[in-house]
Amino acid sequence: MMDFQDKNKDLQQRIKYLRGFIVLLFALILLRGWHMQIIHGDYYKRLAENNRVRTVTIPPLRGIIYDRNREVLAKNAPAFNLGLIIADVKDLQGTIKRIAPLTGLSVEDIKERIESSRDYDPFSPVIIREDLSMREVALIESQSWNLPGVGIIVEGRREYPNKALAAHLLGYVGEITQSQLKDEEYASESPGRIIGQNGIEKVYDIFLRGGPGKKNIEVDAAGHERRVLNTIEPVSGDSIILSIDLKLQMTAEEALGDRAGAVVVMKTGTGEVLALASHPAFDPNMLSKRLTPRLWQKIAEDPAHPLNNRAIQGTYPPGSVFKIVMASAGLEEEYINANNAISCSGGMPFGKRVFRDWKSGGHGIVNLHRAITESCDVYFYQLGNRMGIDIIARYASLFGLGELTGIDLPSEKRGLVPTTQWKLDVKNERWYPGETLSVAIGQGFLSVTPLQQAMIANTVANSGAVVRPQILKGIVSAKEKRIFEFPPVETNKLTIRENTLNLVTRALRGVVNEPGGTGWAAKSTLIDIAGKTGTAQAVGRRTGGGGSSKFNDHAWFVAFAPVNKPEITVAVLVEHGGHGGSAAAPVAKQIIEEYF
Repeated sequence: MMDFQDKNKDLQQRIKYLRGFIVLLFALILLRGWHMQIIHGDYYKRLAENNRVRTVTIPPLRGIIYDRNREVLAKNAPAFNLGLIIADVKDLQGTIKRIAPLTGLSVEDIKERIESSRDYDPFSPVIIREDLSMREVALIESQSWNLPGVGIIVEGRREYPNKALAAHLLGYVGEITQSQLKDEEYASESPGRIIGQNGIEKVYDIFLRGGPGKKNIEVDAAGHERRVLNTIEPVSGDSIILSIDLKLQMTAEEALGDRAGAVVVMKTGTGEVLALASHPAFDPNMLSKRLTPRLWQKIAEDPAHPLNNRAIQGTYPPGSVFKIVMASAGLEEEYINANNAISCSGGMPFGKRVFRDWKSGGHGIVNLHRAITESCDVYFYQLGNRMGIDIIARYASLFGLGELTGIDLPSEKRGLVPTTQWKLDVKNERWYPGETLSVAIGQGFLSVTPLQQAMIANTVANSGAVVRPQILKGIVSAKEKRIFEFPPVETNKLTIRENTLNLVTRALRGVVNEPGGTGWAAKSTLIDIAGKTGTAQAVGRRTGGGGSSKFNDHAWFVAFAPVNKPEITVAVLVEHGGHGGSAAAPVAKQIIEEYF
């Protein structure tokens, strides 16, 4: 009897455990169902829906970029890209190994592409390889049965027919980044979208990029398209017309050659930029492809800095070009007049040192005209010492130095105009009179961009009117088929007497056309040119053996022509080029003669 009761008790205990297990099992099933249907219901619903119907984004064609004469600077070309939809791939490693030999990419490169797109929608294609040949397309299509989730995507690829020509001005396009997706400007854009990343492509991207379309397609289990259900067509971007003259741009870049530096060419009265060159350059066709992080890092870390737009981002001492500002300030503040003369013997003793002139024997007796024409340093040392740094800075600011010009390009630099207060605030030191002498000849803490140098010359040529440098000339509306033009903008008028500007202009003409003028290499038999040379001290590159290094000066030349009624203004910088008269002046001459 006891034995039977024990067995019955044991059985009841087992039934109790079994009941508990069943209850727990049902609880887990209910919890999982709640998790899938309530918490992630939208996700799984979309997953199920995408097994048969999928919405595909159709990228629009970007607007075309033209020069002022309607020569094409940037256009679209049809391209076949290889895309991979992560959600449709069951064996990712195997798929990568199968497509690698078909594309010519390594397994590591493909993995890097996929890894950099991990945050994207799993139903949006990751572009593995761009610009496939027709042979590669046929080869991939023939293997499609064995490549679920892999397909050919046809889209308009950005093409720059002139390659590196005007690269810094045009910029390039690229896939939208995760950080950009968070910006309000791109709130309506989706991952994978191609947008302007630099230059004009970036500044006017809102006009150029257009609006994407959509199509609903029916797909099979492998994610391959079976039929199109409906389509919303994309809206092409507006085209834009630039002030750039392609022929003059070619001349500027050919004249600069392989040397590092920059060229800015403007229409004097309007501020329209006719050419803007920066060397070394890059091919925007390469940067407009979907680069791997490794390749992008290699380009960004290139010691030659090819991505740096030296015309608006490079800052350098202005050298003797700054004597235009000094002469204007001295005349206006009446520290000098046209007839005042000084004796230059090759240097100026000051404190415990001698400030040397570039001409070791000196210039003899010089007035303002000869001081500018022959670029006498001693004359401007004395003038700077009399005026002081804060008066110099005030006139430098009037000419726009230390400020943005407002050009329609991204990441423009301000340069620097030092003052007594600036040094106290930044360096916690007082200003020394000897430092004023360095600034008086365009050295020391003073720094400018090549565009700002062009603006100095342009303001003198424009009788004191400051016009904003402008690249956009018009927008061709894709919808309305109309051209919207953008007139020039005068931003300021210098409070400088006409006689002051006339004296400076005559001296600048003498720089090029008179005996002893430092800009003799710019003298032309075709057109009357006025200009100013400049040589700015800079630590140069290593030259020769033995660990020695050389200070190679930057070469400057600014010019405008014709002198009596200026139409064109040019600024040239040749990094480590030596003397402005021999290195930079011939470049300006070649450009001006081509223009006329």
